[in-house]
Amino acid sequence: MAENQENQGTMALLKKIMIEDVPSYANKIYYSLGFLSATCFILLVLSGIVLVAGGPAWWLTNPWGIYFRSVHLWSTQAFVLFIFLHLLIVFLTYAYRKPRQLTWVLGGLMLFLVLMEAEFGYILRGDFSSQWRSLQASDLYNGSGLGTVVNNLNYTQIYGIHIAILPLALILLLGFHYFLVRMRGIAKPHTEKIQVHTVKAKHALLFTRGIVLTVVILLLATVFKSPLIEPVTIQYVASHDPELMAQTLASELDHSSDTATYSDNIDPYRYDTRAVYIAAPYQQYIQSQKGALNQWNVFQREPSDLQAKQVAAANDYFTNNGSLTLNPVNGNPLVPVISSLVYMAQSGLYEDSLRAQNSNGLNPSYAIRFLSDTGVLDDQAQSLGITTEQYGMIREESGHIPPGAWWLLPVGWMDHTF
Repeated sequence: MAENQENQGTMALLKKIMIEDVPSYANKIYYSLGFLSATCFILLVLSGIVLVAGGPAWWLTNPWGIYFRSVHLWSTQAFVLFIFLHLLIVFLTYAYRKPRQLTWVLGGLMLFLVLMEAEFGYILRGDFSSQWRSLQASDLYNGSGLGTVVNNLNYTQIYGIHIAILPLALILLLGFHYFLVRMRGIAKPHTEKIQVHTVKAKHALLFTRGIVLTVVILLLATVFKSPLIEPVTIQYVASHDPELMAQTLASELDHSSDTATYSDNIDPYRYDTRAVYIAAPYQQYIQSQKGALNQWNVFQREPSDLQAKQVAAANDYFTNNGSLTLNPVNGNPLVPVISSLVYMAQSGLYEDSLRAQNSNGLNPSYAIRFLSDTGVLDDQAQSLGITTEQYGMIREESGHIPPGAWWLLPVGWMDHTF
């Protein structure tokens, strides 16, 4: 008895939520695209909760974590696809006319937020593609003036926006969007000459389509895993090419690196590269070396004109592939300073020092900018076929499925052309 009452209550609630009477054409699949988009959004929320609970190490290495990461990726692909198709059908059937203009505007706003959400998701994935995409997109944000608010290289900030702010905004917009559809019903034909019958909505068929879509996404995630190429680290650069590491440190020292000379409409990287990349890590290094002479302090006590000469000499020394040494060369204390930092980087402690300087390790901006200055990220992206001239922002790494952020094709075309 109680079970029957509960079922009746559930049915009554569904009747209040669902649209009961619709034009005869509304049961066709192309009028289910909004519902299928919502199905994908639910999958994204559920798989996202699992990923957040497991954490980056889990979704990068654990088989189940990799699977849920793949479900999240395929749900994103389907979500964007069905939103585009839904908006296209609405446009072609003139369903945006009075009194549904606000419904159309809300749909367009949701599409914009979904594209932002998808791109932030790529930045959070935790592989080389994340590093590269965050670096490339940062120029877009900086050039548009948004970089003062959103730092694409700040993992923690993007993480919060991706899992909290944008999803909540989408839920509110989706709820209001459906409320308007529920109140006004399915759009009638654009002319009164077209006569249609009103029929009962086939809710069972609608949910069946949602279930089939869910199964397809789960199967795709099983067969085609989310691509993953190991991220580049400063330790890797220092171990495999210590000369390049030393040359990059020298460019940070004399303020000639890309980061030191970076300029755009706004500049979120306005910091002293000498202080961040040389002085602070070296002080940490020297503290671990009991009784070692602090060569940075020696340099700091020199007259300013001599300091300038020593900076230039150190740059020339390492540019010409001078060997690493912990002893001054021609009395220049900067040679052992840079050499010490290369050894520190080879142990993995240098990147930790950069992270510790930036929001207590939660913001990797300093580390990513340094990697960018080495040029290694560009070389890796070139080999994977994902640079701007290779339409990189709309592709995954070569040979992988799905085909990346295909919805950014117009942006990629403009980047490539102009």
